[in-house]
Amino acid sequence: MELVPLTAIDKADTAWVMTSAALVLLMTLPGIALFYAGLVRRKNVVNTMAAVFAVACIVALTWFGIGYSLAFAADSPWLGNLSRAWFASLHFDAKRNVLAVSHLAPHLPEAAYALFQAAFAIITTSLIVGAVVERMRFAAVLLFAALWSVLVYAPVAHWVWEGGGWLNQLGALDFAGGAVVHVNAGVAALVCACVLGKRHGYGAEAFEPHSLGWTAMGTALLLFGWFGFNAGSALSADGRAALAFVVTLVAAAAGGLSWMLMEWFKRGAPTLLGLLSGMVGGLVAITPAAGFVQVSSALWIGLIAGAVCYWGATWLKRRLGADDSLDVFGVHGVGGIAGSLLTAVFADPLMAGTGATVLNQLVAVLAVAAYSAVGTLLVLALIRLLMPLRVGSAQEREGLDISLHLERQH
Repeated sequence: MELVPLTAIDKADTAWVMTSAALVLLMTLPGIALFYAGLVRRKNVVNTMAAVFAVACIVALTWFGIGYSLAFAADSPWLGNLSRAWFASLHFDAKRNVLAVSHLAPHLPEAAYALFQAAFAIITTSLIVGAVVERMRFAAVLLFAALWSVLVYAPVAHWVWEGGGWLNQLGALDFAGGAVVHVNAGVAALVCACVLGKRHGYGAEAFEPHSLGWTAMGTALLLFGWFGFNAGSALSADGRAALAFVVTLVAAAAGGLSWMLMEWFKRGAPTLLGLLSGMVGGLVAITPAAGFVQVSSALWIGLIAGAVCYWGATWLKRRLGADDSLDVFGVHGVGGIAGSLLTAVFADPLMAGTGATVLNQLVAVLAVAAYSAVGTLLVLALIRLLMPLRVGSAQEREGLDISLHLERQH
């Protein structure tokens, strides 16, 4: 724990990072909750929202207990230590006029940095809910969130964002979470979908979304919060943060229009869901590059991402054969992979401070994907020793709202 005088803290940067942390939390609650709840059938709305809110609560506590320390305590290239467990390092001494800072952000109170990173851990784990909705036991979801956030997310965050992490040392660029958040969650979601199996009636029944209006509101909140997600990752209220803010909007707009036009051409009609999904795809893809590219590059990244994510959620999904209910892999996994690789193509060395290579980015993507896949399988296997992963057939047909929560969305 490093203590510095209170006067050593940059108040403007601290205010921006704390605001950004709140914006990232807004992405999950209520952003992801609304986005996902709007896409499921009416009989599973309560369960979907409950899962997102409960996962957020659980990961907030696992991060406080052990996750933050494993991710951001400098120890080995692979994993941190327990020196920051239970937020032991968040020291504030008004009498001596000193407080604790992280070695990764010495101009900020460590409390602000830990909070910002907590918001990332929460949304990454919450994203996986979209792949398992309408069939996974609520208790299994909660246990999965607790284990996965510690055993999978924290090590990957250490590899990429801790200065001594092996992927950081390799030179892989990930400004705000292309690999750490989106590839990681996307691959985990695909593994969960494969292990759980398909929903009853999948492919034979029309699974109509409960409310595209809810999904549109969720997307708007995601876009709003994503400014904190990307621009906040500068950890400073400076020119890099401002540019990251701008490229985030440009990529989202380009991604939305790209998907919409692809769908318009292929299906003969532009859909609201396609437009919303493309916007999210553009946001996902710009995430690893946000602090390293110029605005014109963001346009190309968004356009490519919209088309690639459309392919991921349609043709690739059919080929894989998994019931990834809300296309978490097709949008976040595929978009994260594309964005991570495109970061090497479009990164400006004058901004990045180093020359990114496609090979380094590919190594990072493959390493994170492989670890996420194996780690997720192990977590699911462990849970299966304790309880079934999936609800019973009668509960699934009745809907998880009534069968698990004794509540109903009217």
